[in-house]
Amino acid sequence: MANNLVILESPAKVKTVKKILGANYTVAASNGHVRDLPKSQLGIDVEHDYEPKYITIRGKGDILANLRKEVKKADKIYLATDPDREGEAISWHLYYALKLEGKKVYRITFNEITKNAVKESFKHARGIDMDLVDAQQARRILDRMVGYRISPLLWAKVKRGLSAGRVQSVALRIICDREEEIDAFVPEEYWTLDVNLKAAGEKKPLTARYYGTAEGKKEISCKEEADAVMAALEGAEYHVTDVKKGERTKKAPLPFTTSTLQQEASKVLNFSTQKTMRLAQQLYEGVDLEGEGTVGLITYLRTDSTRVSEEAENAARSYIKAQYGEEYAAGEVREKKNGQKIQDAHEAIRPTDVNRAPLKLKEQLPRDLFRLYQLIWKRFVASRMEEARYGTTTVKIGAGDQIFTVSASHLIFDGFMSVYVQEEDKEESNRLSAALDQDSELEFQAFDARQHFTQPPAHFTEASLVKALEELGIGRPSTYAPTITTILGRRYVTKENKNLYVTELGEVVNRIMKEAFPSIVDVNFTANMEALLDGVEEGTVKWKTVVSNFYPDLEEAVNNAQKELEEVTIADEVTDEICEVCGRHMVIKYGPHGRFLACPGFPECRNTRPYFEKIGVPCPKCGKDIVIRKTKKGRRYYGCIDNPDCDFMTWQKPV
Repeated sequence: MANNLVILESPAKVKTVKKILGANYTVAASNGHVRDLPKSQLGIDVEHDYEPKYITIRGKGDILANLRKEVKKADKIYLATDPDREGEAISWHLYYALKLEGKKVYRITFNEITKNAVKESFKHARGIDMDLVDAQQARRILDRMVGYRISPLLWAKVKRGLSAGRVQSVALRIICDREEEIDAFVPEEYWTLDVNLKAAGEKKPLTARYYGTAEGKKEISCKEEADAVMAALEGAEYHVTDVKKGERTKKAPLPFTTSTLQQEASKVLNFSTQKTMRLAQQLYEGVDLEGEGTVGLITYLRTDSTRVSEEAENAARSYIKAQYGEEYAAGEVREKKNGQKIQDAHEAIRPTDVNRAPLKLKEQLPRDLFRLYQLIWKRFVASRMEEARYGTTTVKIGAGDQIFTVSASHLIFDGFMSVYVQEEDKEESNRLSAALDQDSELEFQAFDARQHFTQPPAHFTEASLVKALEELGIGRPSTYAPTITTILGRRYVTKENKNLYVTELGEVVNRIMKEAFPSIVDVNFTANMEALLDGVEEGTVKWKTVVSNFYPDLEEAVNNAQKELEEVTIADEVTDEICEVCGRHMVIKYGPHGRFLACPGFPECRNTRPYFEKIGVPCPKCGKDIVIRKTKKGRRYYGCIDNPDCDFMTWQKPV
């Protein structure tokens, strides 16, 4: 009987795949990469054609020894690591680490861990795709060059423990640029003018907004202009001059890619990008279900494609017709069209079986896993449904030579919205209470003039940063979460109420990178580098050409920076708080859980205490300072610094 060895990447998949393949197959896992560049040195021979030096990763010796034993017993070896560049590279490293030359070795990939997909993959077994491997090698080596040449410079000029990454430095710059935009923003005043009118026989008033005159739309920029319009309309008669009825549609959303899943999970479920990817990995690798054993619930989670297989397409249509009716199943299905290459012709992220509705699994999945699966399932089903249709009414109301407008819409056919409603779709259907037609007379009741100011651009959140990185072509699906995790972990950026803010340390690192390495933090340069890596994957560009063009410029920039950059000292922020042990002014330090106060006399004086940010408002109960505090769950509130002696607190910021 033939003995076939299948080597996967993750041990979590072993049980699921073993159950599918049966007794003739031994299934083992490599636990990710088995070889990498050494940590103690650059590991790239820049003198000899940039040849990388790979070594066995520490701690992987036992795994490789066990795999070698299985290889000796096997007639055929199938390398079944993940279906992307990284997975292809792991298979290539396994090939050399296990000395598989001369053996029957095949590369197989499956986009979902289901019986059909796994068995089908054996019919399409192939050799290792060296173009994919080289694209991964090029990315790894470029990242290593940036990290190992620039990080020591930051250590010398700023402080030890800092790092510079090729993609993380650009992400930091994007956030810093947004902060500068916000700081430089000058708000502009504008006004809105509404009029409350009453139609004959109606109790509820009708509110119309000022539009302008017959010559066109007119903005109101100050109180004087608003007063002038109201004065001109004193005693005017209001009547309907035009009623337009129409219909508009709202298209069904596309199924999830890695980027859109991270964005939506952040907005709807309040998950960080890292948490979303961790949970999605569990759903992909397999979850224990009653009566079925371990089952992979979603397709591969690292993708920028919205394509869906014909089999899944047909299953979704049948499900929609059975559950919702014929009219809900979409006719022609859209796919995302953009200028970028879609990675590896993957499918979109979707459920492996559309009939496995979330509510059937609710009792068997942990809460967060259930919520993410439900989000993916609903989005996929909605993407295969008809668009929603709204009836619209736009009414123009004349008064003297001025025009007011009022618009309303109501849902005619809910389509995909019967399954999935995004935050921006949650608009109320607002029908006009009055049956208005041309020349309907309206009775004036009151004006409502309001002052507004334009708002600065919003701070980045994890979701909006992922969207920006994707739109700019920086990074790929597998890099978004690690990039954000790194800049948060290094304390270049801090997160408060979903918003990302640059720290002083982040500003210093960004300034040095912009000054000394402008090309590395240049958005277009980094996007172009991604395009070159795509070229390597397609076989049109040699990976060593990319590396050899990059390194000499980097080396020159590092040497210049070592001579020209001045050392930067980030001084501890001194506060008015006095150390009760030795009398010095305490300083703000950063620890694993955020800021705290510490005595600058360390190590002679080791006094520390919590840091509370004052808002410059006295406590209405005792007169001491109001400070920002947080509940155990992280919600911000305002309380007296003298707590627990003074119990004043409020959720709203006091003035």
